[in-house]
Amino acid sequence: MDTFDIPDYGLPKWKRALDLVLLLLLLPAIATFFIIISVYIKLVSRGPVFFLQERIGYRGRPFKLYKFRSMHFKADTGVHQHHLEQLIKSNIPMQKLDEKGDKRLIPLGWILRASGLDELPQLINVIKGEMSIIGPRPSTRYEYEMFQSWHKERLMALPGLTGLWQVSGKNRTTFEEMIKLDIFYARNQSLLLDMRIVLMTFPTLLEQVKDHAVGSNPASVANLNPKQEKTVLAKS
Repeated sequence: MDTFDIPDYGLPKWKRALDLVLLLLLLPAIATFFIIISVYIKLVSRGPVFFLQERIGYRGRPFKLYKFRSMHFKADTGVHQHHLEQLIKSNIPMQKLDEKGDKRLIPLGWILRASGLDELPQLINVIKGEMSIIGPRPSTRYEYEMFQSWHKERLMALPGLTGLWQVSGKNRTTFEEMIKLDIFYARNQSLLLDMRIVLMTFPTLLEQVKDHAVGSNPASVANLNPKQEKTVLAKS
């Protein structure tokens, strides 16, 4: 585990309980999607159903993240590192590299990614306690190594499948805007905020699928100051 001089906020006691309750409520739908997607991936592409990748989680702890494989087996994923470096150095929106039409994707792989269905296996990480359903997205090792010291405060919350950044613009935001939203969340975790994020997630996912389907390229939003961050919460 990395060490850095950031106060440990601790993990809210209610958060684990909320994760387990949501898992139980959604279990029938989760099981159905797991079976359908697993069978589909095996039918349209050779290789494993799951894609495993090292991610950096709470307080810099590495873990293996699970995803449904949405790219062809052994597709080149190295281009993501260069793409991310450009996003971090610039002030442009974090537009995804693997949009609809990317030849690395399996048939309909863009739908899995745009809808967030490829993230469902991360519920395994939630069960193991490495992630929560709501929290900052877990960074890759190479992304973490490019963090400035103040960026690491986002690691004071368990990483999640959905979070404040994901429902506040996501690919319309810049890297620094994402970091500010994640830090705001880490400092202000509450049951009410998590429930608001859950309710905002489903319409946000539908909008993402629509954007990908029409090939839209959303413009950036302005950098968020503390007052704007509070406005995001007020609207959530």
